[in-house]
Amino acid sequence: MKSPHDMSTTSALSVRSTGAVTTRVLTQLRRDHRTLAMLLVLPCALMTLLWWMFDGLPGNGFSSLGPALLALIPFIIMFLVTSVTTLRERTSGTLERLLAMPMGKLDFLLGYAIAFGVVAAVQSALAVGLCVWVLDLTIIGSTWMLMVVAVVDAVLGTAMGLFVSAFARTEFQAVQFMPAVVIPQLLLCGLFVPRDQLPRTLEVISDVLPLSYAVDAMQKVASSTETGEVWGDIAIISAYVVAALALGALTLRRQSA
Repeated sequence: MKSPHDMSTTSALSVRSTGAVTTRVLTQLRRDHRTLAMLLVLPCALMTLLWWMFDGLPGNGFSSLGPALLALIPFIIMFLVTSVTTLRERTSGTLERLLAMPMGKLDFLLGYAIAFGVVAAVQSALAVGLCVWVLDLTIIGSTWMLMVVAVVDAVLGTAMGLFVSAFARTEFQAVQFMPAVVIPQLLLCGLFVPRDQLPRTLEVISDVLPLSYAVDAMQKVASSTETGEVWGDIAIISAYVVAALALGALTLRRQSA
């Protein structure tokens, strides 16, 4: 049985290991200008394109679709970048070298999640700020709440990207998971057809998909000042994040072969 001293030492090592991975990933991203541009510039560019498409048309299409896409775009981008980046760590042998140190798989995944969470916060601040203060996205709720939901959605994409990367052997295979994992959620999240109007079987499936709650939260912020149900959706999304990281720690392999 471990003594309190041993447990505190293990905890300190875990915190240091997680912090080291976080710092390493942030340093890599700072040097990788193309990936950084994809993470920070692409969401703003896509939201601007959407605004341009609806500019001058009757109705308020941008304000109708904007909140949902503020949930979808960060999720998709973070899922893609995280799954490919994590797989690259494994195929290059970096993961095996890291795990040979006093570091667990969960430390590695938490470090990645925190690092990309920091990027997600910047990404969300830029995208939400652009939409609300430049592109005149109409929302009834608070801007900061919109940003909180956007960050949580991006972290969800990160966690799911970390999880699915364990099942791919090449970067191409990692990209192939997008149609299987993302597109069904995209179709059933309520963007095209309200979830309560879907056939009953599809509605039940939609109810267990995390992206449904991400879109619901964004739409609730856009249409109401009440935050109780929004926090409920955030709690559900956070539970999916924890579950994805835990499963990722169980399934993560040191090597791709």
